[in-house]
Amino acid sequence: MQQDSFSPDLDLSVVLPVYEEAENLKLVLPELCAVMRQLGRTYEIIAVDDGSRDDSLEVLRALKSQEPGLRIVQFRRNFGQTAAFSAGFALARGRHIITMDADGQNDPADIPALLSLLETGSYDIVSGWRADRKEPLLTRRLPSLLANRLIARTTGVRLHDYGCSLKIYHWQVAKNVKLYGELHRFIPALASWMGVRVAELPVNDRRRRFGRSKYNLGRTLRVTLDLLTVYFLLNYLARPMQLFGSAGLVSLGLGFVLGLYLSLLKLLTGASIGTRPLLWLAVLLLIIGVQFVMLGLLGELMIRTYYEVQDKPPYMIRSIE
Repeated sequence: MQQDSFSPDLDLSVVLPVYEEAENLKLVLPELCAVMRQLGRTYEIIAVDDGSRDDSLEVLRALKSQEPGLRIVQFRRNFGQTAAFSAGFALARGRHIITMDADGQNDPADIPALLSLLETGSYDIVSGWRADRKEPLLTRRLPSLLANRLIARTTGVRLHDYGCSLKIYHWQVAKNVKLYGELHRFIPALASWMGVRVAELPVNDRRRRFGRSKYNLGRTLRVTLDLLTVYFLLNYLARPMQLFGSAGLVSLGLGFVLGLYLSLLKLLTGASIGTRPLLWLAVLLLIIGVQFVMLGLLGELMIRTYYEVQDKPPYMIRSIE
């Protein structure tokens, strides 16, 4: 359901996912709080402890005594960064919602520039771009470069750095994006169905001071699979018959052509076709074609239920004048 009844009562909300970053939090949170105070806006910082097993929660509680705007959300176990963003978005009360990592690599000093661009009213999302990354070339920067280009070409939302967590969203975007799996890096693409306007600004990328990165090459496969999900959601969510139906018609057509060829061959030459692999292929293509068409019909019924049960319109209104 759209968040039409939501009314922001703060200027800014910062969503900060935390997973075993006790030492970094001691440095990052004071920096962040100092920047937020300098902005002179009403704000909150929502730190989501994602099942940390170190002293992150204790550090957050100690810092809360010095920072009344800090809210602490504790997960029962590690659910992942996407879940942490989702919880933060749901709880946020700000007109603009800022996201960033707790590992110290995002620089809070970049927030005023990002916020200034968003508040021109020309954009709904302003994303950080780590143009000068401080990470190994082969294991991090090169795979990230290739992934960002692939995501941009697939989704049509041109960003240099999808993986940068430092972003600012208008509340209507954050409140209307449903997150699961590991889709947090695709928020600008997922929100593109609303007709969002996205800008990108170079930001400082700092070296991690404590601990180890939670990212590894094993995430590349999961990102690829999530990209396929995003592509389907963006292009066929409201019209699944166009995807499955098209595949079904192609399969039925090929099966029909092969069947017609074998039938003519039998009638005109009397050749035996019962043991030919082409006969089995024709039958298989016809069966698969029927199944794809049925999948398309079922998908249409599910999408109809999705919109009608939630009373969710397939559009987003920017304004009414």
